[in-house]
Amino acid sequence: MTSVEHQKGRARQGMTVIALAAMLSAPTAPRAAEAADQLYERTLMTAADARCRLFAPQISATLDAARAQARGATLRSGVSELQVAALEQRARAKAASAACNSKDITLAASRVKAAFDGYAQMQTMTYPGDVSSWKADRASSATIPFWRLSQMSAFGADRLMFGLAGRNKAVTAVATFENGQRPYAARVILRDTKRTLGPYIDNRSGRALTGKVAPRNASLVFNAETREEAPPTLLPTGAKTGLAFRFPVAVAEAMSQLDPREAVTIEFVFTGRGDEMTRKAYVEVGDFAAGRAFLH
Repeated sequence: MTSVEHQKGRARQGMTVIALAAMLSAPTAPRAAEAADQLYERTLMTAADARCRLFAPQISATLDAARAQARGATLRSGVSELQVAALEQRARAKAASAACNSKDITLAASRVKAAFDGYAQMQTMTYPGDVSSWKADRASSATIPFWRLSQMSAFGADRLMFGLAGRNKAVTAVATFENGQRPYAARVILRDTKRTLGPYIDNRSGRALTGKVAPRNASLVFNAETREEAPPTLLPTGAKTGLAFRFPVAVAEAMSQLDPREAVTIEFVFTGRGDEMTRKAYVEVGDFAAGRAFLH
């Protein structure tokens, strides 16, 4: 990169930070300002912890989950992804410039320990969303697969459980179909953040998740890697049988980058006469990133 290009990049970043500060200082945006303040502080401390190893693993995970929640709250308040990224970058730069044994870092670390020690002992957590919730469970088993992070969805008479399952926290979809049909494949479809400037949300759709998904040509598509009979411990409540599809680990990271107001499409593919037939279920992104961080 040339010096001129570098200067232009610094100038664009500076303008973004200034624009964010101006927006958050407006009297009509107290909620955005509070969420952004929390995001800045928690991003700074997670970055400092990564460099200085300030906390025990459970507190680190709880702090990172709180950072992800603050990021979601900031996006929900109307701050753009570009502005959030600039804020996070500024917090990480501040953390990188402070000595690990500085008074500021030491004092802030003591406050984090006091604030998050109780939360760090919790084994389960529920993260409510606008439409659905994510349920997180830190416990694991080497022999019995169960949901570590999950959300339930109904699509017509059919039901879906989606999230992270088992000791390895595999991205998994378990579906049961009332008419006994069995899909031969499944896909996860979600917005490509590298090709878009923000979420596609139709405010007229209300609580319907169908109005919170990106167009197919602006999305990433992940095909399931495996298909098998679902273990009873992963089935939706009351279901006797179902199919489990496991997806690439990249799905979890891609979902963590999305806006919490968005939805992800789970598409099941059936054999038909000629063209394939599909059925679609929808999962709210919500605080997926926070729940995922809570498990670490």
